[in-house]
Amino acid sequence: MKTKYRVLLIILACFIIIQFFRPARNYAAQASPNDIAEKYVVPMDILMDLNTSCYDCHSNYTHYPWYFHIQPVAWWMNSHIQEGKHHLNFSEFAKYPPDVARKKFHAIYEVMRDHSMPISSYLWMHKEARLSDQQYQQIAEWAQQMSLHPQLQDTTQ
Repeated sequence: MKTKYRVLLIILACFIIIQFFRPARNYAAQASPNDIAEKYVVPMDILMDLNTSCYDCHSNYTHYPWYFHIQPVAWWMNSHIQEGKHHLNFSEFAKYPPDVARKKFHAIYEVMRDHSMPISSYLWMHKEARLSDQQYQQIAEWAQQMSLHPQLQDTTQ
């Protein structure tokens, strides 16, 4: 019985100690001049859908829920955010060279067409981020149109 008590005490102590090690928050102090809407035409309804369903992981502005304050949940969330921003960052989209932007628009088209984003683990706790079939279709069509924009075409061919 003493061994179980000690193990539980050690686990509790570890849990309390890790609460003091928190990742930095993903929140910029001001609007980014490199946001996608600063360089590209993004219809307001699509921008609102992106903001609601994508920006938490794919921008410099994450809205943190209450459970972010509990470790190791914050570490897990932070890794998802960093990975999401690595693949696509709407706050820095205007910095992408034209060929990269074209590929990013095509990737947006594909994930919207396949309904593969937002990821299911995100949607468990963020019901407001769910997109309707119509919203998926609208974003996919917009992204496909943007990927074909003449300004983004490879001129080396």
